[in-house]
Amino acid sequence: MGPVVAQFLSVSSISSQPDRGARAFRSKRAWTLLLCVLAITLAADLALKSWSFARVAGRPVVLDRTQLLANPDYNPIPYHDGLHALPWQLLDLQLVINRGAVFGIGPNKRFFFIAFTIAALAAGLFVFGKFTNARDRMAHVAIGLILAGGIGNLYDRIVIGVVRDFLHMLPGYRLPFGWTWPGGSPDLFPWVFNIADVMLLAGMGLLMLHMSRLDKRRRTQESATQTVGA
Repeated sequence: MGPVVAQFLSVSSISSQPDRGARAFRSKRAWTLLLCVLAITLAADLALKSWSFARVAGRPVVLDRTQLLANPDYNPIPYHDGLHALPWQLLDLQLVINRGAVFGIGPNKRFFFIAFTIAALAAGLFVFGKFTNARDRMAHVAIGLILAGGIGNLYDRIVIGVVRDFLHMLPGYRLPFGWTWPGGSPDLFPWVFNIADVMLLAGMGLLMLHMSRLDKRRRTQESATQTVGA
């Protein structure tokens, strides 16, 4: 999230224009939108994680936090075929415990990711309050998604000890020409993820789109100013 925030700050000076309304932290509508997006999507993430670990493997999978933290090789998930969520092998439900970040990046660095997530959440709230205005609804939705995704996985890391993943995209498709990923997997998309990961990526995508619009508006205003000055 860091590069996205930095880019946002570099183009956010246009947010101070009077026609763009009051700062978001003074707007009840902005706070309502942010908190509604955060609450609804966070609840969906936690509920779907709980449902998946209760149903997908054929029996409830109990995650013992003490054992998970004490033994990095401990994995209570039994072998299971998973469930087909979408036809044509587009999406399966497959249980995985993730000790890293999105898509399993940086395994066994729990405290680092807890600290990084807390810092990223603080940065998101800072951007909302300092650099968005009441009318920046797309930015507020984006920040709400980012906060919900971060909190969803932060909850798992603190309370459970690992992140619960269960979405496997394109499980029946393989890389062409016998290629494999560095880890040896021939799957076209070998990573298993969760709803929080989707919200994080969707939120960053929306925030980048919002920044692109801000930058375009800034360049239009600068061009108009130069034309009038000429």
